Amino acid sequence: MREGIICLICSFFLTVGGGACTSPQQSDIAPENRTGITSDEILIGSSLALGGHAGYLGTQMLQGAMSYIRHINETGGIHSRKIKVTFLDDRYNPAQCLYNTQKLILEKKVFALFCYVGTPTTVRIIPLVNEARIPLVGMFTGANRLRHPVNRYLINIRASYYQETQAAVDFIVKRKKFDKVAVFYQYDEYGFDGLRGTEIALKKYGMIPVAKGSYVRGTLDVEAGLEKIIQSDAQAVVMIGTYDSCAKFINLSMERNFSPLFHNVSFVGSKELARRLGSNGEGVIVTQVVPPPNFNHMAKPLPGVKDYITVLKKYYPDSKPSFVGLEGYLNARILVEGLTRVGKDITREKFIRAIESIDHYDLGIKNSLSFGKNDYQGLDNVYYTMIKQGKLVLIK
Repeated sequence: MREGIICLICSFFLTVGGGACTSPQQSDIAPENRTGITSDEILIGSSLALGGHAGYLGTQMLQGAMSYIRHINETGGIHSRKIKVTFLDDRYNPAQCLYNTQKLILEKKVFALFCYVGTPTTVRIIPLVNEARIPLVGMFTGANRLRHPVNRYLINIRASYYQETQAAVDFIVKRKKFDKVAVFYQYDEYGFDGLRGTEIALKKYGMIPVAKGSYVRGTLDVEAGLEKIIQSDAQAVVMIGTYDSCAKFINLSMERNFSPLFHNVSFVGSKELARRLGSNGEGVIVTQVVPPPNFNHMAKPLPGVKDYITVLKKYYPDSKPSFVGLEGYLNARILVEGLTRVGKDITREKFIRAIESIDHYDLGIKNSLSFGKNDYQGLDNVYYTMIKQGKLVLIK
C-alpha cells in the first residue's frame, strides 16, 4: 500500500511539474490556472470522512456546506455558473485522503478543494496543494501546521487548536482554580497539536501536565491512558480526540468513580459526544469555534444561525442543526463570497486575492470575519459550552 501511494505521488509530481519534482516556486503551472471552470460550472472537490468512526463529522460538515451551495445554485449560481461539488469518502484515513486528493486534482480537475475533515488527513496533502497551487478552503481542523508557516493556498475559517486549548486552560486554572491538569490525546498529528497547545497554555501559569495518556487513531483502546491519568489525581482532563474514544474514556472514568472536569476541543463532535455519554455527560465542557446552532434560548436570534437552520431544513429535512454543520455552512459562505468577488473571469490566483480582500465580513454570527495578506484564518472566536441534560449550553 505504501509503495502504491509513493507511486501515486511521483505520478502526480510528474504530471503537474513538467517531468520533475519541483517546489511551488519552480513549477511550470501557470499562476492564472482556470482548471475546473467551464461556461456554466465551477468544479469543487472534497475528501472527508463520510464513514468510519469520524463519519458523523464529515456528514454534518458536508450537509451544512451543501445546504448553502444548493441554495446559491437555485438562485442563479455565481455569475451564471453553478457550483458542482465532487466529494469522496476518506474515512478519516490519511492515505485514502492523499489518494482522493490526487484523483480530484488530476482526474476530476477541480478548481479548488473544500471542507476537508481532520488534521492527519489534511496535513498529509499539503505537498500536493503546494505543487498544484490549488486553494483549499475551510478545513475542519485547528492544526497549527495548516497555519504556520503561512501558506496562501490553505484558507482557514475557524480558530486554531492553540486558541481552543488556551481558552480551556484559562477556564480550568483561572475560573475553576485547578492546578492538576492532565491531557488525553489521539496519538497522531491531531493529538500532538492539541497536546502541544495545552502545554504552551499551561506554561503561562508555570504548570505542566500532571499526566499524559493517549490512544491510537481508529481504536477505542483508552484504558492504558485512563489508568495513567487516574493515578495522577488530575482535577481536570483536556481531551483531544473523537467522540467515540472520548465517550468511552469518560464513561469508564465514571465507572471507576473518577470524575474530574472533562474538557473536549471542538473536533470531538459535541452533539454526538453528548448522545453517547447520556447522563455521564453532565458538566462536560466543550470549546466551540462557532456559536450555538440553535436560537431557542436567545432573545434575538443570530441571523447567520437562523439562515443556516432554514437552508438545512429545506435541503436536509431529516438532519438536525449542529456545531459541525454550522461550520460547514460558514465555510460555504466564504467559498461563495470569494468566487463572487472574482467576477466572471475566474482563476485560482484571482480567487486567492479575492479571499485576501475580505475584511470585517458580516456572517451574521455577531463576530465579523477578516483575511489579508499573510493572514489566512478568518475567525478567532472560541465559545465555552457545557453539556446539561444532554444538551450543549453556552457558558457566558
